[in-house]
Amino acid sequence: MNADVYNNDYYGNESVDEVGPDESWVQLYSDRFLGIVYSLMFIFSLSTNILVLVIIHRFEKLTTVTNLLLLNLVLSCLLFIVSLPFLGADLLLSDWPFGDLICKLVGILYYLGFYSSVLFLTVLTFDRHLAVVYSLNAQRVRSRTYALVSCAVVWLVSALASIKPMIIHKSYYQQMHERTYCGEVGGSQVLWSVGFYTQLLLFFLFPLLVIMYCYTRIACTVLSSQIVTKFKTVRLIFVIVLLFFICWTPFNVALLMFESATTPEDRDRWRETVNVTERFTHLYFCISPIFYTFVGRKFQNYFRMLLVTRFPRLKRHISVSQISPTNMSG
Repeated sequence: MNADVYNNDYYGNESVDEVGPDESWVQLYSDRFLGIVYSLMFIFSLSTNILVLVIIHRFEKLTTVTNLLLLNLVLSCLLFIVSLPFLGADLLLSDWPFGDLICKLVGILYYLGFYSSVLFLTVLTFDRHLAVVYSLNAQRVRSRTYALVSCAVVWLVSALASIKPMIIHKSYYQQMHERTYCGEVGGSQVLWSVGFYTQLLLFFLFPLLVIMYCYTRIACTVLSSQIVTKFKTVRLIFVIVLLFFICWTPFNVALLMFESATTPEDRDRWRETVNVTERFTHLYFCISPIFYTFVGRKFQNYFRMLLVTRFPRLKRHISVSQISPTNMSG
């Protein structure tokens, strides 16, 4: 979950080499920098997601599949980003000052938001694929019941996947570094293996394959249509797939190598790689909702309407159009 989430593992008795003075200073400044980054990520993500909630509340109706899925995506992102200030404080203070209970609660929110956000992004992608590729027949499938059942399944699967980190997530004091950590520690090899394969298969390979398939079909459909802005749409599709691949592949490859390592030296090396690459996945949660909201013409118009309502003088410089509330993907 943080820079020390894999500081201990199920072997529990691996030796840790002493860290030299230069390396300590490098680690200290690296942690300070990351603490500031986490704080900025929290402010940015909180602002954008709250803005989406405000627009849904003011201009939209929760009767469409897209809006229901988008609302749940925003809620899952909010669960995840609530943990960021705690992770930032941990890095800035070089210590976990909040106790074991808060550590476990933050861990639960982190993983529940982490897992559900990935699945909701996948479901949103699949739903957009239905709406574009099967536009004539999709309305019979894309009902409110379909959306509610999809959301319920995502939350249930995410909650079940969060059981493993919930069990072994705790605060612990490390004598050598003279500091308290908050992360995953202990647990059986079976528990770690189940968590690893769940992460790799359910929260990486499955979403990646679904997203690549759906956006390939969407791109083919758009290119074969008469849509004027089709090349801009295809470019956006490419960016979404590329962003997912860049943010998630290094982390999961590092997890695979960490799980496959047989020597303490290899495990130490890949443990640090896991910790570094995991931070790239955080960027995906901060950026990805923008592609599902801000890039839509309807959302941009709603945003301009909010600005004009709040600052009437901008009406001379900002044009808005009256559109019916259906969904924010338009």
